[in-house]
Amino acid sequence: MGVSERMPRAAGAASGPFDLVVAGERVLVGSAFAPAEVGVREGAIGRVAPLGAGLAATRHVRLGDDEVLIPGLVDTHVHVNEPGRTEWEGFASATRAAAAGGVTTIVDMPLNSIPPTTTVAALEAKRRAARGAVFVDVGFWGGLVPGNEADLGLLVHEGVFGFKCFLVDSGVEEFPAVTTVEMEAAMRALVGTDSLLIVHAEDASLIDAAPHPHSRAYADFLASRPRAAEHAAIAAVIEAAARTGARAHILHLSSADALGTIAQAKREGVRLSVETCPHYLTLTAEEVPQGATAFKCCPPIREAANRDALWRGLEEGTIDFVVSDHSPASPAVKLAGDGDFAEAWGGIASLQLGLPIVWTEARRRGIPLARVVEWMSGAPARRVGLATKGAIAEGRAADLVVFAPDAGFTVEAAALEHRHPITPYDGRELAGIVRATYLAGVPIDRSDPRGRLLRRAESEGGPGDVA
Repeated sequence: MGVSERMPRAAGAASGPFDLVVAGERVLVGSAFAPAEVGVREGAIGRVAPLGAGLAATRHVRLGDDEVLIPGLVDTHVHVNEPGRTEWEGFASATRAAAAGGVTTIVDMPLNSIPPTTTVAALEAKRRAARGAVFVDVGFWGGLVPGNEADLGLLVHEGVFGFKCFLVDSGVEEFPAVTTVEMEAAMRALVGTDSLLIVHAEDASLIDAAPHPHSRAYADFLASRPRAAEHAAIAAVIEAAARTGARAHILHLSSADALGTIAQAKREGVRLSVETCPHYLTLTAEEVPQGATAFKCCPPIREAANRDALWRGLEEGTIDFVVSDHSPASPAVKLAGDGDFAEAWGGIASLQLGLPIVWTEARRRGIPLARVVEWMSGAPARRVGLATKGAIAEGRAADLVVFAPDAGFTVEAAALEHRHPITPYDGRELAGIVRATYLAGVPIDRSDPRGRLLRRAESEGGPGDVA
């Protein structure tokens, strides 16, 4: 490993003008918008002052009347796919898309890269591919697969943010599923490290027993991934976490049927968190056209009533946060089978669009923007130990987003920064435009990849840099 660097330091005690001051009528401070000035020095927020304080700076930015300032989003569920399947996405294109969407930190999934991030050597291969190519800060998940339990502690030491496993076929042969027995054994091994086990929770036996016809009808695909499979697997995760005391996380919750079980587990003190994704909160099974495999993901997009229940779960705190599960693929894979849902790759590209997607629907439901930002920035940052991220506060990283919440636009897939122009949101009218994204107090330039590679500090549970 190269020489490590430190995170940006708090700048409040330093003398002289700030490097940057951003001022405006609506700055998200704590849980509410207020008139404020934000002073930035050496990549960190040194002071948050009332508007009119007159903070001195080398550069001043004044928000427009239609703009707000929010912390950079933190997306802990992104499939970059590099190395090995870089033709599907890649670090440069993924992180450009993130920056364009106001996401300043991502945590990369251990698949669908080749090799998957299941050993220290594979983690180093990922880091080599990412160095000098990322436009936002990037951390890495490790992977749990059969036979690599001995690698877990080594990967924790090398700074992964936790471990992902599947309880059902992952879709790629190099990342096989684990049994519930293997999952629980890994939980026991990780308890002493306080690392996080994140689980794709669908029950393999129930999935195998469901019908899997070749069909262009979305209803047939939906029947192949029944709600009961999700609920059963989530119950197994909860039981194992309760027995071991491990920290566990349910990925991409799609079925609202499990909300009661999850809420009860949390009341009983199980160390559990849950995420959902923009597509489950906005799209519905009823609207998916015949053969529109851009909508295919696993677990699947479900019915409108289920979508409404997921929103209630978010508002009540049963679901902790919202992340993209950005899982793109090349057209040859994503559109395989000429509209046959059984043949096409299951994954949705939405990294650049997450904030306007969720905000558009939240606004329709009367949910304030501050709550959306908490679900997409503060909450995921806290859960994975990114202590300097997710808030506009003194001492935090100066990852900032200028956002126009009332401005509208029409999604054009071909104009997105993702590698391939495939998304179920193509042509959709959305509210909210990201006008500027700052990483460590500097506007992100799509020709200058200044993002850092993050590692979770084993002893402190916080992030640091790797060279």
